[in-house]
Amino acid sequence: MQKKVLALHDLSGFGRSSLVPIIAVLSAAGHQCVPVPTAVFSTHTAIPGWVNTDLTGAMQGTVEQYDRLGLRFEAVYAGFLGSAAQIGYVREAALRLKADGGLTLIDPVMGDNGKVYGTYTAEMCTRMRELCAIADIITPNTTEAAILLDRDPADKPRNADEAWDWLRALRQTYGAQAVLTGLDFEPGRVGSGCFDGEGGALSLHRRIDRYYPGTGDLFAAVMLGALLNGAPLGAACERAGEFVGDCIAYTAARQTDPMHGVQFEKLLGRVMEGES
Repeated sequence: MQKKVLALHDLSGFGRSSLVPIIAVLSAAGHQCVPVPTAVFSTHTAIPGWVNTDLTGAMQGTVEQYDRLGLRFEAVYAGFLGSAAQIGYVREAALRLKADGGLTLIDPVMGDNGKVYGTYTAEMCTRMRELCAIADIITPNTTEAAILLDRDPADKPRNADEAWDWLRALRQTYGAQAVLTGLDFEPGRVGSGCFDGEGGALSLHRRIDRYYPGTGDLFAAVMLGALLNGAPLGAACERAGEFVGDCIAYTAARQTDPMHGVQFEKLLGRVMEGES
């Protein structure tokens, strides 16, 4: 039976972030992605002059309708949120609409490169911990992990031992399988680590010296698609890291504006069910 993913994220029209790559990747992996936009942006927020529409008011009614219809989802996947009030609606969606045996994936989108996003308030960063506490899997980058662990957002693991310390701390604090992205303690390499309480893996790939918004969304979506197709956590993270690296390399070779995001479209066949 085809699996359904409830995806609560913003929709950024231009820039290849949030729901745009998420819907494409999960569909390519063979799953049905049911988007619940938390906000609509003209572009992602790294492009100046963006215009947005907050959709907080529609979220509760959407959850209630899906509940009345008896819809249940093999995965509830939440990312960028537009307000503190939305955190409660995401929690409600996870508790009411997740299928038996399903998973809740929280990508605690709060910042990157050592800084908190300008749209995130201190209250939102604090309440994001509420969602992580009900998650089955969390996927912070190092900036977000630092926030979740009450560290300086600019702090990050400096070697493999520290990466494992952070992963164990995330697991112990939130009780979820922890995936930590943006690890860059080896020269010329970047990647992720994962820990499920019993074991895990670090997965580093060749670093391409370009920054593209939206790669975290791409990573989490590929990982989730692989998990729903039966891959273990370590293999799913490895596959996601390889795919994001391939997309970055493909895009960098074409020398497009980094703010336009990675050109993932022609590589989507690599995330289809059964392919590595």
